[in-house]
Amino acid sequence: MLAPIELDGGSEFVEKEVLKSLRLLTQKLYLRNPQEFRKQGLETPHVATAKLFNQLEHWSDSPMKDLDWQENFKLSFVEDYPGDRVHTYMSALLTMIMASYEHKQTFFFCDALDAQKLYNSARNIETAVWKLSNAKFPTGQQYLLTNTMDDLVDNLSFEREFGKLIADQDLMALIIEGKNNRVISRIVTSAASFIFLPI
Repeated sequence: MLAPIELDGGSEFVEKEVLKSLRLLTQKLYLRNPQEFRKQGLETPHVATAKLFNQLEHWSDSPMKDLDWQENFKLSFVEDYPGDRVHTYMSALLTMIMASYEHKQTFFFCDALDAQKLYNSARNIETAVWKLSNAKFPTGQQYLLTNTMDDLVDNLSFEREFGKLIADQDLMALIIEGKNNRVISRIVTSAASFIFLPI
């Protein structure tokens, strides 16, 4: 009789925390930038956020699985882009992170995650966050409002959530590195270059 394959609860737990952070960040971006979800004809930040994350329920068949996430990141900051910038930016982030987990949400101990992909995804998040905070229209206005000096508490909570997201991906990379006994290539990139590492 074959022994049952055990679930890898640790990987699932970390990924769930990462997806929870992504959902919260999406809602925060929509709250700061309500004009974006209205471009889709949607009425609330909650509805717009749900529309994106409902894709996870059928991810293997979702067109988002094959999204060119690097192109979507760049599209978010094209001056005359007419679409929903929050959806475009966060769908890129979601797809890139799902790729770092091999597009899975359930894991068994026989499943092999790639520590390098997880590490690279953390560096890519840093690059994407830098761009989000610094990209501006020629007028000087940010493409997407994030941090403001007017509301320090909310400002810090926004930064904390992105920081938690990066830390979770780095933690997962270290766990898998130790488990597989394969050393991560710790590549240093400049966030300002807006160049992403492969996943």
